[in-house]
Amino acid sequence: MASPANAAGMQLLDSPGLAGAIWYPCSGKPEKISLGDLAVAADFGLTGVKDCPVTGAKLPLITFSHGRGGWFGQHHDTAEALADAGFIVAAINHPGDTANDFSRRNTLSVWVSRPADMVRLLDFMLNDWKDRTSIDPARIGFFGFSLGGYTGLVLAAATLDTQRLATLCTEKTGICEELHNGAVLPSLPHDTRIKAAVLADAAVTAVFTRESLAGIQIPLQVWRSQFGGHGVDPTGTERVSNSLPGRPEIHVVPAGHYAFLAPCSEQLAATVPRICTDNPPDIDRAAFHREFNASVIRFFREQFVDAGENR
Repeated sequence: MASPANAAGMQLLDSPGLAGAIWYPCSGKPEKISLGDLAVAADFGLTGVKDCPVTGAKLPLITFSHGRGGWFGQHHDTAEALADAGFIVAAINHPGDTANDFSRRNTLSVWVSRPADMVRLLDFMLNDWKDRTSIDPARIGFFGFSLGGYTGLVLAAATLDTQRLATLCTEKTGICEELHNGAVLPSLPHDTRIKAAVLADAAVTAVFTRESLAGIQIPLQVWRSQFGGHGVDPTGTERVSNSLPGRPEIHVVPAGHYAFLAPCSEQLAATVPRICTDNPPDIDRAAFHREFNASVIRFFREQFVDAGENR
């Protein structure tokens, strides 16, 4: 599992339902990559080696799910760190819930479509990606932030207690309105191909109870912010963390919700200060991410190294 290269290769995905990027180990000199039509309002390019050959074989794969209104590159530093450490990473925009597409953001349908998006991404990576033979299908992990954390819990076999959420709903619009009008969600997709997951500040925790989380059997590394914010209730993330079965690895970060996003450049901080302002304001996000990324890599290595050696 040692990194065979010191640069993250990158391929861009641009097809209906699969707009995003794939990071992977390669040999080459990183440079700024233009995203072209995949650029979002807050994007100023990512760094990597575009379209270089994949270095290594039978590599573990980690799929990424972004937060509400986010985009596939909002955790690019973690993706790059994993690729440098010998992992393949694939991330996409969730249609209808991105920085450029709000069409499903406040609807129940996005709660169904998000896990389905990730199943579709994994199908593509294992069956249709041109470099699919470089993936070890026995070593697949998941990383999710905020509503992406919700997505990971569902994929890992959690069910939803929407009746509980309806009783807590005080608003008369959006998802609450749908629930009060008797909306019923179809069965949500789980994916047994995922063998381990990292979840950061999972959102919509009100839909989960100890009973609805009982079906989860994979190892979890769970991160939660002490102060929450931006729609994430720290008491809810604490309750869900303490309700998970087994012995998840739990970390509490003395910061707000957006501390899990990649460190901001000066340009990004000036353009979109909301996602670059931390609580407390003196937190060193770059320093935190060095520790955070190292812990994520260590966790996935611990889950997958034995599986790789035994194949």
